[in-house]
Amino acid sequence: MYNYQEIDKLIARYASFDNSIVIQTREGVLGSGDWVCIAPNKKTAIIKEIFVNEWQSTHTVRLYNNTPKKFINLIKKL
Repeated sequence: MYNYQEIDKLIARYASFDNSIVIQTREGVLGSGDWVCIAPNKKTAIIKEIFVNEWQSTHTVRLYNNTPKKFINLIKKL
């Protein structure tokens, strides 16, 4: 579980890579929201915001060697 400061650093890091794709798929309420981060020669990071209670949320990060088709189709739709 990660807080929003750590997630924002990860998003900024992926955005700094050449030819990267960083897309917010769902806006966050208490945190950074859901993101798909893709960069050449890097793992794909899927970030999801998780509700904890009325005052707090947290984030999970899953790393993939290859971008799942579900997220490729989602990016194409946007």
